[in-house]
Amino acid sequence: MVYSKVPRLVRYGLSGGVAIGSAVAAMKYRDTDYNSLAVVRLVRAAYTAVDIGRTYKSMLYSKEWDKNSKEYIQIKSEAHQIGAEKLLELCRTNKGVYLKVGQHVGALDYLLPSEYVSTMRVLHKDAPRNTIEELYKVIKEDLNQDPHELFIEFDPEPLGTASLAQVHRAKLKDGTEVAVKVQHHFVRKNTKIDLKWMEFIITTMSKVFPDFQMQWLIDETKKNIAKELDFMQEGKNAERVSALFSDYKWLKVPKIFWDYSTERVLVMEYVNGGQVNDVKYIDEHKIDKYNLCLKLGDLYSHMIFVSGFVHSDPHPGNILVKKDPGDKDVTVFLLDHGLYAQLSEKFRYHYSKLWLSIIARDKDEMKLHAEKLGIPKDLYGLFACMVTGRPWDVILKGIDRTKPSSREKSTFQNELPNFLHHVTQCLEHVNREALLVLKTNDLIRSIEYALGMQERMCGFMVMTKCCTQSIYQLEYKVSQGYSLY
Repeated sequence: MVYSKVPRLVRYGLSGGVAIGSAVAAMKYRDTDYNSLAVVRLVRAAYTAVDIGRTYKSMLYSKEWDKNSKEYIQIKSEAHQIGAEKLLELCRTNKGVYLKVGQHVGALDYLLPSEYVSTMRVLHKDAPRNTIEELYKVIKEDLNQDPHELFIEFDPEPLGTASLAQVHRAKLKDGTEVAVKVQHHFVRKNTKIDLKWMEFIITTMSKVFPDFQMQWLIDETKKNIAKELDFMQEGKNAERVSALFSDYKWLKVPKIFWDYSTERVLVMEYVNGGQVNDVKYIDEHKIDKYNLCLKLGDLYSHMIFVSGFVHSDPHPGNILVKKDPGDKDVTVFLLDHGLYAQLSEKFRYHYSKLWLSIIARDKDEMKLHAEKLGIPKDLYGLFACMVTGRPWDVILKGIDRTKPSSREKSTFQNELPNFLHHVTQCLEHVNREALLVLKTNDLIRSIEYALGMQERMCGFMVMTKCCTQSIYQLEYKVSQGYSLY
């Protein structure tokens, strides 16, 4: 095992290095956040990787196990939980990219050990926050003006905090209420080295526990982080999706105030409402849950299958709903446009074909189009389960004939760990465009479950319609001499 190959001197060095390095840094940089220093973050990450490896070695590899026994399954779950808590602590302390990766892990229901998913999920609502002085420093550096000259009010209490930034309510000089998103000051300078050391942790964990194959997650973070760090690109994404769905009168995307925006500061129209999964708020404001889920299903089906421009971070904090007493319809606010997937036509064609073959229970077509998306032939059935969030026996009966239920979800999540190695194989081989779509699928499904609408299959009909529309449009282009390849 990896841990046994780490010399004792190095192990003690890593252990002591955190304390000694931190103490020296604290004395040398009294006015600096020493947690943002590369050497401190590096040593902490290395120590955590070795410590997690040691946990798996002592608990799982210190003796021969019957891997089907209840004792082994229980010990494995305990090892996962300890490893997840150590990783959570590292993410909270090192912040930045570590938080981003941790949040991604917490969003991957069905696809990773449940201990890691449930433990890391707290990062969606419990991200560390910066002081108002740190925020003002970034604003002043980027806009070359004192924040007090730009805003007549600036609420020190954040509306929300995330891995890369936090958002505050403020007022411009003319009285306009705005939301100000400010990037954490430490993020950019540590991104590259943080990714390298996060990769080291993932590699170490995959060697001591072969089912834990997560290189795809690091690869995706490397590809997307530059986009998310450029708030000007986020503003452009917001305007593009607003234009694409301008005929959806119930959908609102906050306006961008370009004169006050930079790569690290984004000033937007202030909007308020309840989170899309806040059942109490939805009931109090008499919002039709079925109608709301229909709208979300319509929006994301058109994004994935028709436009190919997909909002890829639809966690509940990024979707607000509002309905005042005099309103005829609910308003849905779509927030945080830093991460979008631009799906190729080739991907959309085969993904649409895959969905229709699943609905038709056509195993040959499922196999064909899953393979076109990069899935090994013998794993097409598992991939169909990952795409739909439904068990294989339900797929064979017909997902249009069998309503999802909480019991089915529980069975699915309990059984999936038995195929974890094959799940990670799918994730390693699948077309990279599919990863953000899988994440989006899971989060939309979680909203339907939170609202108790899973049995109504709200988005099923519109999704089928969008698949058919996408295939027709693309096949017509091919008939005119256009190539998808």
